[in-house]
Amino acid sequence: MTAVNPNQPAQDLDAQETREWMDALSSVIEKEGGERAHFLLEQLLEHARQHSIDKPFSATTGYVNTIEPQEEERSPGNLEIEERLRAYMRWNAMAMVVKANRHNPEDGGDLGGHIGSFASLASLFGAGFNHFWHAESENHGGDCLYIQGHVSPGVYARAYLEGRLTEEQLLNFRQEVDGKGLSSYPHPKLMPEFWQFPTVSMGLGPLMAIYQARFLKYLHARGIANTENRKVWVFCGDGEMDEVESLGAIGLAARENLDNLVFVVNCNLQRLDGPVRGNGKIIQELEGEFRGSGWNVIKLLWGSGWDPLLARDKEGALKKIMMETLDGDYQAMKANDGAYVRKHFFGRDPRTLEMVSKMSDEEIFDLRRGGHDSKKVYAAFHKAVNHKGQPTVLLIKTVKGFGMGKAGEGKNNVHQTKKLSDEDIKAFRDRFNIPVPDSELPKIPFYKPADDTPEMKYLHERRKALGGYLPHRRTKSDESFTVPALDTFKSVMEPTAEGREISTTQAYVRFLTQLLRDQALGPRVVPILVDEARTFGMEGLFRQIGIYNPAGQQYTPVDKDQVMYYKEDKAGQILQEGINEAGGMSSWIAAATSYSTSNRIMIPFYVYYSMFGFQRIGDLAWAAGDMQARGFLLGGTSGRTTLNGEGLQHEDGHSHLMANTIPNCVSYDPTFAHEVGVILHHGLKRMVEKQDNVFYYLTLLNENYAMPGLTPGTEEQIIKGMYMCKPGAAGDKRVQLLGSGTILRESIAAQTLLATDWGIQADVWSCPSFNELTRDGQDAERYNLLHPLETPRVSFVGQQLAEHSGPVVASTDYMKAYAEQIRPFIPKGRTYKVLGTDGFGRSDFRSKLREHFEVNRHYIVIAALKALSEEGKVPATQVAEAIQKYGIKTDKINPLYA
Repeated sequence: MTAVNPNQPAQDLDAQETREWMDALSSVIEKEGGERAHFLLEQLLEHARQHSIDKPFSATTGYVNTIEPQEEERSPGNLEIEERLRAYMRWNAMAMVVKANRHNPEDGGDLGGHIGSFASLASLFGAGFNHFWHAESENHGGDCLYIQGHVSPGVYARAYLEGRLTEEQLLNFRQEVDGKGLSSYPHPKLMPEFWQFPTVSMGLGPLMAIYQARFLKYLHARGIANTENRKVWVFCGDGEMDEVESLGAIGLAARENLDNLVFVVNCNLQRLDGPVRGNGKIIQELEGEFRGSGWNVIKLLWGSGWDPLLARDKEGALKKIMMETLDGDYQAMKANDGAYVRKHFFGRDPRTLEMVSKMSDEEIFDLRRGGHDSKKVYAAFHKAVNHKGQPTVLLIKTVKGFGMGKAGEGKNNVHQTKKLSDEDIKAFRDRFNIPVPDSELPKIPFYKPADDTPEMKYLHERRKALGGYLPHRRTKSDESFTVPALDTFKSVMEPTAEGREISTTQAYVRFLTQLLRDQALGPRVVPILVDEARTFGMEGLFRQIGIYNPAGQQYTPVDKDQVMYYKEDKAGQILQEGINEAGGMSSWIAAATSYSTSNRIMIPFYVYYSMFGFQRIGDLAWAAGDMQARGFLLGGTSGRTTLNGEGLQHEDGHSHLMANTIPNCVSYDPTFAHEVGVILHHGLKRMVEKQDNVFYYLTLLNENYAMPGLTPGTEEQIIKGMYMCKPGAAGDKRVQLLGSGTILRESIAAQTLLATDWGIQADVWSCPSFNELTRDGQDAERYNLLHPLETPRVSFVGQQLAEHSGPVVASTDYMKAYAEQIRPFIPKGRTYKVLGTDGFGRSDFRSKLREHFEVNRHYIVIAALKALSEEGKVPATQVAEAIQKYGIKTDKINPLYA
């Protein structure tokens, strides 16, 4: 028996019946239109499903435009003026990049830049800026633009014509050190009043934009801001869609009906090095991905010149060739000429070859892709912004390097093209009719029409009608709040009652619960969870403030009879992202930058397993720094030895080192509840009251122990990163024990052992932030380097240890490098020993893990005795005696390699 291949079309057993069905459908299309035909087909499919004929159908459509010519909305703009303005922008963008790369080699070589990317989507930007993209105004909150990073020269070129950027700034493209230049890509940190979002780390823009669109809906649902007319526009390259983040959250966008979201995928069919899908069709692939996820898909593939040909294609020969031609071949056609297209495209079928028999090769080559036809771009954008109930993706076919001719149009190397010959520049000028004489071409001058020309008047009128100029970024919110006094959080600041023990995670939850009760700030708190609320003891918030769901809760939760049942609500306050750290971080970024995007100060608290924080979403955290985010990240069950039983992929021993790579991330590893309270309160003061552009990272523990409470007067030292928490008794032989997080308690235990077993006194210092101590010390060193004649500054570490004698031993639940950072700031002549948890984590009890990583109280005692022996305070035999006393295995494999 022959097996049936499900991928092969079924054999036509009755050709006459098939023809009758096709004729009937054709009649409906002709007499009642495509919409009616589509409706009937949907009804037939549903009828088939009800009769158990449930085979899947394709999620893709033909390789033609979604919008028929007769359905296109006509642009109200002056297309002739818009074309001239685009030409000037193309020229200035090109000139900016080429000038930047014609510097003397002594300047340090090329500065880089990109011409081809903007060349491919200038028409798309023209339509958006002239007709669709609203700036923030009294009547509109403003649209959010996630702009492809490589097209920044084109955006600068437009801003130059608008008078927002000067010629000097354009001449300093990618030359920022002296404060006159323009950043290479969209960077809010570097151009804080211009760029809204960083997007050139490809894939992050699409992901962040989806959660931004969702957060705008969240703000509206909770009555915090009116965002109903705002749109989030996201420009991506088709090659960028290979990044897993680009498509990673499209299901969320459809599930939550984000009709305020518009993706524009610039399908020029090229990656940075070559074709995206040389052997396939990226547009068809993306159509299936998005439509299958529930998006509204609009394809714009062909310009107006193709419409008459398609209208004559009664037998579908042209459409068949369009579908069968591979992307690699489409790219080759644009890299050649009209004769090549005639032979290798239309020549595939005598019927299509006849269609173009009366067209010249030039006319054939001038048949444009849809993204270079302004009328069709306007129609596609208009349909997108008016679609309701779904997010929309526009798959728009373009040519990379459009207009660059022999310099790279459609060629594999066009992305890297940043230098043009004089001949190429002349050809560029001629193609776009730029009014620059031959005598001036060697200078590659920028071109800007006089202010009273029709072009310039039109340019400004269009932006005035849309509320102002874009991109534009708000640096401060108009809102102001007063943070409650520290004693408001006394449940966190006071010692725990006798016999009561809590963890620092519980301390955080208590602080958060109290903050939620504040009448002014409570509604601005945004708790963000990734399916770990019960892990962190936060399930009580479910019923209290609800989980945001735009559809509410249409089912009866299984735990409805419990006090802390799972409650979803249209106006819920918690953002529950599921098992999705990247999504949680993207939601956090949207909330943490709301002061800028929505003029609303929000206070996001995103809590997660610390191991799944910076290690997993480090690129997003870096982008958050660029975006000047403000909020709290909380790494729960932190450290390499705290999360007993979980093992290698759960135990964090390095997140603080990663946090320190982000300049505006302020990070702490607190041990006690009062430290958590002081740090969170200080963060609120900085980010909410002062609107400082920083964000905070705290690691939290799940170990329960008695909390000593705040010693008044230590608040500032806690924030600076170091204070004495347990002084030792008087004595000649002395050491200083430093610690943070869970291992500080081992230092406290070691203090007792040193005194009782060896007669040595120790002062114990809590160091909530070795990172902040490091930054302070480096700042002091820099000052001393640059001010050799001034009184040297002393680091905070040096100040704290100056009057407390003896060697110093630092112990943490993190890699040795974390505490090693402060070695240069230890007072001269003092021995400094560091213990840490280098190596892969593993599963076991906490005590065994601390023994394995050599950070427990016994190893701290050994390190202290060894340091004292090196300073001649105790004999080396005492170190050996302690090793034997505590059963230390000297032949054990280094945990770094174990």
